[in-house]
Amino acid sequence: MEVATMRNELKVFRARHSLTQEQLADKIGVSRQTVNAIESNKYLPSLGLAFKIARLFKVNIEDIFSYEGEENEN
Repeated sequence: MEVATMRNELKVFRARHSLTQEQLADKIGVSRQTVNAIESNKYLPSLGLAFKIARLFKVNIEDIFSYEGEENEN
């Protein structure tokens, strides 16, 4: 069984750009609670939302979101 974890640096990027959760939420079209849940790793954003966030900060998705799992060696 594969154990995987998604991690993100959204809080770090938001702080670097001096944005509150509410301001970020407004910019990406979600609720403040959604931003909080993403930052707390309680909610995985859709691929479309991940792209929107990365575009806002002018970085690659991988700069914000990362997947940490066991490699499958088949």
